[in-house]
Amino acid sequence: MASLILKAPLDGVVVPLEQVPDPVFAQKMVGDGASIDPTNQLLTAPCEGRVTQLHRAHHAVTLTTADGIEVMMHIGLDTVNLKGEGFTAKVTEGDQVATGDPLIEFDADYLATHAKSLLTQILVANMERVSSLAAVSGSVSAGSDDFLTIQTIAADGAEAEAAGKTVSSEAILIPNATGLHARPAAVLANLAKRFKSRVLLTRGDDQANAKSVVSIMGLEIAQNDKVIIVAIGPDADAAIASIAPQLAAGLGDEGTAPAPAPATTEPDPANAPAPRPRSDDPKVLLGVAASPGLGVGRVFQLRRDEIDVPEAADGEPRAERRRLEDAVERAKNELESLQTELRAKADPAKAAIFAAHQELLEDPDLMEIAESAIAKGKSAAFAWQRAYSTHADRLAQLKSEIMAGRAIDLRDVGRRVLGILTNHPTEEPEIPADCILIAEEMSPSDTAKLDPKRVLGFATIGGGATSHVAILARSLDIPAVAGIEPRALDLANGTQVILDGGTGRMRIDPDPAEVDIILTLKHKLAEKKEADLARAHEPATTTDGHRVEVVANIGGLDDAKHSIPLGGEGVGLLRSEFLYLERQTAPTEDEQVQIYSDIATALDGRPMIIRTLDVGGDKPLPYLPMPREENPFLGIRGVRIGLEKPEILRTQVRAILRAGIGRKLRMMFPMIATIDEIRSVKGLVMEERAKVPGAELAENAVELGIMVEVPSAAVMARQFAREVDFFSIGTNDLTQYTLAMDRGHPKLGAKADAMNPAVLRLIKQTVDGAHAEGKWVGVCGGIASDPQAVAILVGIGVDELSVSVPAIPAVKAEVRTRSLADCQGLAEQALACDTAAQVRALIPTEY
Repeated sequence: MASLILKAPLDGVVVPLEQVPDPVFAQKMVGDGASIDPTNQLLTAPCEGRVTQLHRAHHAVTLTTADGIEVMMHIGLDTVNLKGEGFTAKVTEGDQVATGDPLIEFDADYLATHAKSLLTQILVANMERVSSLAAVSGSVSAGSDDFLTIQTIAADGAEAEAAGKTVSSEAILIPNATGLHARPAAVLANLAKRFKSRVLLTRGDDQANAKSVVSIMGLEIAQNDKVIIVAIGPDADAAIASIAPQLAAGLGDEGTAPAPAPATTEPDPANAPAPRPRSDDPKVLLGVAASPGLGVGRVFQLRRDEIDVPEAADGEPRAERRRLEDAVERAKNELESLQTELRAKADPAKAAIFAAHQELLEDPDLMEIAESAIAKGKSAAFAWQRAYSTHADRLAQLKSEIMAGRAIDLRDVGRRVLGILTNHPTEEPEIPADCILIAEEMSPSDTAKLDPKRVLGFATIGGGATSHVAILARSLDIPAVAGIEPRALDLANGTQVILDGGTGRMRIDPDPAEVDIILTLKHKLAEKKEADLARAHEPATTTDGHRVEVVANIGGLDDAKHSIPLGGEGVGLLRSEFLYLERQTAPTEDEQVQIYSDIATALDGRPMIIRTLDVGGDKPLPYLPMPREENPFLGIRGVRIGLEKPEILRTQVRAILRAGIGRKLRMMFPMIATIDEIRSVKGLVMEERAKVPGAELAENAVELGIMVEVPSAAVMARQFAREVDFFSIGTNDLTQYTLAMDRGHPKLGAKADAMNPAVLRLIKQTVDGAHAEGKWVGVCGGIASDPQAVAILVGIGVDELSVSVPAIPAVKAEVRTRSLADCQGLAEQALACDTAAQVRALIPTEY
């Protein structure tokens, strides 16, 4: 037996561990010791030792003494959620330190306002080496006062291998938002200690003693890491059966996304999605506008039977793995053939969707989780079905419509492989002519096969306006409504309906006179579309000679190419996120230069505005960790991420500057709210411009602009105009932030109308401020493509309309129908209205 005396690592007041307001520490699940309420901001070494663990969030550090005592220090409570903000590490793992050496510096003011508590825990983690421990009381001074006196027990040597069999769990995806930090690590360790067996936590080639908090934390397990629990000993089966499900469920950690509940359980009302919009008219069903157009036809319910698969394997695991590999390979070949066929038909947008499906099949996690189940004696079909279903269910639970849409893609490609495995290829139903399809869910594969001559429209209970299904519907020019009321599934086949993809409505059993009106209107709209296309290359000039530039909102090279024959005069918004989404690493500078240059070449001298990366909120990136936020739309998103993680923004800025040499490229920054933000961004651009040969020349200058998406930018438009070359108004977000209404909310989405006079007044304020400083203004939000809004925007003084590619001919035609004086008169009336409905009444539509 020996004594170890720890010096106080902080100035402050000693608090007994039992009084710490966190049960994991108070119940000594991590270890025994005491806490300090600090009065200084530097954590120092309480003894000599080696730094054996430094958490990546820099809020916790462990020293191991020469005789193996593990001393863990944890600054504050719930500070892991800060992702390292407010902490500066003074050591690295492996460093040898002396008593009093600095370990971690922290910003006490920041932690006081962002963390649950500043209480700092000093604990002995391997209490099996301790016979007694006593802490002092009162105030202590760092480095000079004794803090803990520990009586230690000599080590028995290496842990003896427990006798008995070895049992492994299936692969588990860690659901904890901040990984296995101290709290869940302590819970896991205490679970493991209940069993005689040796318990290991493994990730790839790395492994940790699951009975040791320090060992677990040393692996730095992050969210969505794939791990396996291994137990060796007499009660190995019981250990795995107890620990694995609790690990998969998050070990009770706050903020953990719950695993999908089994279908047999009752739904939790607290986690239920927001209620869908419901029509008061029993003959009208409401949903979300997914693809514009009118369809009059008879209902055909599209239903597919689920494939039943045996759970147990008939053959050896090796044979089952081979069957799965062969099925995946065959599915890849099918998708490759489908892409080739679509490219031959000059339909690259559809081909790109199935290329994304091919990438999903190459996801190693899917295959490894399935193989883990096969190793447990499950059939290849059962293992595969559970792997893709678990992933898809998790995606579907996310608030992001984009991510939830990817769940449909994953199920689609998963069913393709499952059909091959079970020799039950998807049978195509015989779809009647002149029908409106109703389905709980449509997959991209289903949609791509639709014949627009037979299918006049479709409505789905699931999905959204940004899903691949909606994109395909728009490319096929088929009206579509997503998220429609579930009672649509109760409609009998043959029921006549009118589907309006532009407003997200479906009318049941319309009167014959109403059907005649719609059919006549469809004929008129078709004629108008042909006429608009015939004049697509003429400028958008009012009857009295005022010119408005009409450009395209695009998401890649294919959109740029498609915009030219439709009369596009350039690109007003390149959503550069397409380069960053659905991949595991950020695009390189050279990759970006190539795609920006290719798009500029396709535009043949026409101007292009590239919006820098706009993620956060509803658009997360797997390789760019972002803190979980209660309200992500008011948090770190848009340019704020670029300033917080400047390495990604700097790479993109350099790429744009390089691609802009000799071309008409402009750079635009999203979510600018303050003058300080744009000045910081401009400073960053100037630094990168100096690194790009030729970019500093005046003839190669890339103009800088901002998105006006928040009211502060509109209100301060004149001041912002002195800082930048142009504005582009993002009316979708501007409307959301002005009206405090989530545009994706099922009840409020329809009310979040950019034609609200409050939004129009902010547009007017932006235009006036910009023009006063000689700068121009575009609108790139959804309102620019709205026929009812075009004349009002022109009257307000907007210089450029950046619209969806298919809308280009119609928007240019709308500009040509009125004089500038008429537009200005309409704008004055609109600005004087009280409601969006009153504004829309100024320019009635035929339907």
